[in-house]
Amino acid sequence: MKKIFLFIALFIVSLSFSQIHDPVKWETSVEKISETEYNLITTAIIEKNWHLYSQNVPQDGPIPTSFSFENTKDFEIIGKTSEEEGHTVNDPVFEMKIKYFENKATFKQRIKAISKSTFDIKGSVTFMVCDDANCLPPTDIDLNFTIPVSTGVNFSANPVEVNETEAKVSEITENTTVIETKSPKSKDKSLLTIFIIAFFSGFAALLTPCVFPMIPMTVSFFTKQSKSKAAGIKNAIIYGASIVIIYVVLGLLVSAIFGADALNALSTNVWFNIIFFLLLIVFAISFLGAFEIVLPSSWGTKVDAQADRGGVIGIFFMALALAIVSFSCTGPIVGTLLVEAAAGGNQIGPIVGMLGFSLALAIPFALFAAFPGWLNSLPKSGGWLNTVKVVLGFLELALAFKFLSNADLVLQLHWLEREVFLAIWIAIFGTLAFYLFGKIQLPHDSPLTHISVGRLSLGLLSLTFTIYMIPGLWGAPLNLISAFPPAQHYSESPYGVGSTKVGSSFNQNHSELPDGAHIMPPHNILAFNDYDKGLAYAKQVNKPIMLDFTGHACVNCRKMEQNVWAKDEILPILKNDVVLISLYVDDKRPLPEGDEIDSKLRPGKKLKYIGQKWSEFQTIKYGANAQPFYVLINTNEEKLNEPVAYTPDVEEYHNWLKTGISNFK
Repeated sequence: MKKIFLFIALFIVSLSFSQIHDPVKWETSVEKISETEYNLITTAIIEKNWHLYSQNVPQDGPIPTSFSFENTKDFEIIGKTSEEEGHTVNDPVFEMKIKYFENKATFKQRIKAISKSTFDIKGSVTFMVCDDANCLPPTDIDLNFTIPVSTGVNFSANPVEVNETEAKVSEITENTTVIETKSPKSKDKSLLTIFIIAFFSGFAALLTPCVFPMIPMTVSFFTKQSKSKAAGIKNAIIYGASIVIIYVVLGLLVSAIFGADALNALSTNVWFNIIFFLLLIVFAISFLGAFEIVLPSSWGTKVDAQADRGGVIGIFFMALALAIVSFSCTGPIVGTLLVEAAAGGNQIGPIVGMLGFSLALAIPFALFAAFPGWLNSLPKSGGWLNTVKVVLGFLELALAFKFLSNADLVLQLHWLEREVFLAIWIAIFGTLAFYLFGKIQLPHDSPLTHISVGRLSLGLLSLTFTIYMIPGLWGAPLNLISAFPPAQHYSESPYGVGSTKVGSSFNQNHSELPDGAHIMPPHNILAFNDYDKGLAYAKQVNKPIMLDFTGHACVNCRKMEQNVWAKDEILPILKNDVVLISLYVDDKRPLPEGDEIDSKLRPGKKLKYIGQKWSEFQTIKYGANAQPFYVLINTNEEKLNEPVAYTPDVEEYHNWLKTGISNFK
């Protein structure tokens, strides 16, 4: 009896240190559409703080959710599995846009019934979930649907709850869509970001030579038309509201034309990214003074005629005239905003963007129209207006290459790797600095007799930014712009231009690497990806082993490697005091033919992929299935201390390492 109680006590203690996460439950149902067509509905119930990834995520990102159905003569598949809008966010580690779901997600697959009697459809879903600290390995779940053809009524199958613990090992599909994409943010925050950027863009547009001189003309119009101060304020408000309506309607049209599904695909579509790149290049060249983008002059003539009608209609058409006349300056900015908002994958994004832009444009016009005396405080028009336009041109030029980079990442062409991208940006912002310092003149610039304080400050800012980017060519992470250039591993050399791969202290003392070992960039850590080979080497050198259960798609794994492992108190330990074995649970490489392993978690199924092998090993051996997960063991494969998961606190992680190493000694 005492032994039983001791066993129970030890079991409870082990649970306190390791946890099997089970954050997703799956339910299936069937929806009748017509006499022969049905929707197979799969619903994921997701626990709070966890998120499930979309069917469309980048190749180097998380494992996508994917569905497969067993083909029979009873039915035909119609189209692809659809999904809800979800949330699309920028991930700071992978530097790509990633779509995910939280709380609940519904997927629908349309089928056509061929059989005349009730039949079953078997399928499966492969998925991956993460929270703020853990990413679980991909999991494969069986699905079952009953099509009640003979009943002729809608049918909902009994909810099928699937315990993720019973299916830790997934069969990773090879049909992953290759697409390109900061920690997950809510849709509200994303829209707020779009609004703020658009608002400041509208203010920048106000300071261009096509718009700024329009302010006194507008004030003159309202001064003549308004018979009293109250009427002037009323007309000014109508004028401002008209500007907002015109641009918001433009945003509505973009959202309506593309639709939610198309907008979600924009940021991941090669041709859209190439088109956006070319479009922004045209906008940039226009702003730099090569030519002007103008609407047909007949449009302005017709609108001016309507503005003369007076009243609310006349005021509205005057606002429309402002939009048309100033298009050569506002058009590129509006186009860029629409491209950025639409590429964010949110259908409301273009509307919010146009609202922010138009408010920044409308408020000053309305205020000056209502209070004409304020005109005396405005700076005079001059060459500084063209300077603003040119600066915007340089910014558009830099942004254009982000879209080209997206296309390159999707196709994995390696034409625009990190060093090339940074070199282009260094050239663009360096040239901008020279322009602001007056060393370069463009076609529409006025003669520059002196440099204003504002221009000098902006030039210094541009030069500082240029100098900041230069170390990125030698491997600096450049955290301030991490969302723009390609990731560090997508480069000619992970160690930076001019470096050699053989640069670690290990290689200085050894002519060749141990069997199965490699040097992990950019920190030069000797590492193994095979457990047995790493264990053999640890026995040879008599060092403790650090098992690093990780994943190619593990965000927090990359955070640990970049922000914790690189620290001075951690890196020497990883290089000299332990043998690092990194086991990737999402490794898609197949096990050698004939070496497939029978799953111990799912009897009757075989493990086909390397990642499945390490995922099941982690689950069975250490009672955990989340990554990152770190275990310190001795050469007898015994734990030296309790394993840890995501530990961003450097001191805490350092103490954990030192304790385990001390126990080994």
